[in-house]
Amino acid sequence: PCGIMDQLIATMGKKEHALLIDCRSHVVRQVAMADPEVAVLIINSHVNHELASSEYSLRRAQCEQAAAALGVKTLRDVTMKQVVASKDQLDAVAYKRAFHVVGENARTLQAANEIEAGSWWTVGRLMLKSHAALRDRFEVSCAELDLLVELAQQRISEQGGVYGSRMTGGGFGGCTVSLVRANIVDEIAQDICTQYQERTGITATAFATRAAGGACGLAV
Repeated sequence: PCGIMDQLIATMGKKEHALLIDCRSHVVRQVAMADPEVAVLIINSHVNHELASSEYSLRRAQCEQAAAALGVKTLRDVTMKQVVASKDQLDAVAYKRAFHVVGENARTLQAANEIEAGSWWTVGRLMLKSHAALRDRFEVSCAELDLLVELAQQRISEQGGVYGSRMTGGGFGGCTVSLVRANIVDEIAQDICTQYQERTGITATAFATRAAGGACGLAV
């Protein structure tokens, strides 16, 4: 039971665009992301907890159980108002999973619009809310990812150069992704990685990128 994001961005990716994916219809929307003053900073925690594969399957099953309890096929068919109103009908875990998924869908749709508008501070706030929900309601983060996000969050200011940060991928290790000012991305990466090593003893690796094109044929 895997997702489809990696496959679709690899085949449908367009330079200087993010990709908004409808996982039901498989319809995609290219979201312009061409601001030269903004970069995407990926930091690898170099931690991979063994829980990742088994917990991914468990989370999917929990979401399906929550949807069934709410009387729908998938959680995208309910609103947050309906989730909150049904709290007493769900067990504690199902409620947290449903609250996260419905909230994350809404954040994703809003983020696409804010990216197109170049509203980077708003995009950053949505990233932080996303990480908090992944940590507290979906429970797929870990101490190392939380620390990297915390260190990035400490630099959220015009001078600090960070707009927002969150974990990415399946969780329990791996990478964080941060939206940052391109002109000081190296300084930001060095600062975060240095503090991370001081507090964990682990050497993180970082690289900056921009939205790139997907796979394509090359003439030889």
